[in-house]
Amino acid sequence: MTDKLRIVFMGTPDFAVATLQSLLDHNYNIVGVITAPDKPAGRGRKLHESAVKVFAKKHDLHILQPTNLKDPDFIKDLKNLQANLQIVVAFRMLPEVVWQMPELGTFNLHASLLPNYRGAAPINWAIINGETKTGVSTFFIDEKIDTGEMILQKEVPIDFNENAGSLHDKLMRTGKELVIDTVQLIEQGNVKTTPQPQIPNIKTAYKLNRDNCKIDWQKPIQDIYNKIRGLSPYPAAWTILKNGDEELDIKIYSASISEDSHTFDVGTVITTKKDIKIAVKDGFIIIDDIKLPGKRNMKSKDLLNGYHFQENAKVL
Repeated sequence: MTDKLRIVFMGTPDFAVATLQSLLDHNYNIVGVITAPDKPAGRGRKLHESAVKVFAKKHDLHILQPTNLKDPDFIKDLKNLQANLQIVVAFRMLPEVVWQMPELGTFNLHASLLPNYRGAAPINWAIINGETKTGVSTFFIDEKIDTGEMILQKEVPIDFNENAGSLHDKLMRTGKELVIDTVQLIEQGNVKTTPQPQIPNIKTAYKLNRDNCKIDWQKPIQDIYNKIRGLSPYPAAWTILKNGDEELDIKIYSASISEDSHTFDVGTVITTKKDIKIAVKDGFIIIDDIKLPGKRNMKSKDLLNGYHFQENAKVL
């Protein structure tokens, strides 16, 4: 039935490209690709194409880039593709007129073990919250966000030193396999869905913003460490460095921990020729990769070659 499936694929970032590639590798008929409109980016504000668009162009796939998913012209164009299945990976919320259109439904790949971590940033929050496992889930889309009936799910372990970048890649590889498994069930007519379980205290993958990416140095050492790795390499945990008369917003990309007792005030910066350490309640955060405003991301020992920390330097 592979030749009978007419699939519209919806996605935007690199995470979605791996699945689209896998669908093509399995000879599925992709009749259209829906992705985000081009956006100005960089200093020159040149129009930037999404990773999915770049890939789709290389493979001569039909591309639609609606700004409004309810626009009558877009709905008409989508109907004209005569898809009987829609697959969504890292896109945006769809209106009912779109997700109800294909005969075989519209399913989504989500990078968490639903119902936990519904929302925009499931990979980051799983690490920030200190989870030891996460996973990928496929489900049929309904009128709410990430709440539809489950099709398949697969667990992925989170290593102690894992950051969001490495976990992203693991989930991307596992996710593309899960999508193929899901499509095969649908084309064979063997798909069986189950409602998402009703569990107390469901964890949410809130959209990342400046406030929730700021480090709270009063937190336990493990929480701080989890936040740094959960936001690396993007968008990166940040803090304010007060160094003498200047206050700088700095980003921390990687760190390690040392659970030693000490008498320093929380937030005190201690430096040697090679190390930058931040005193916290139950030890020290040892900064490995750091970025100051206007400078590139660099190793702490490289920064120390050209930047001087005052004796009373602190992070706030």
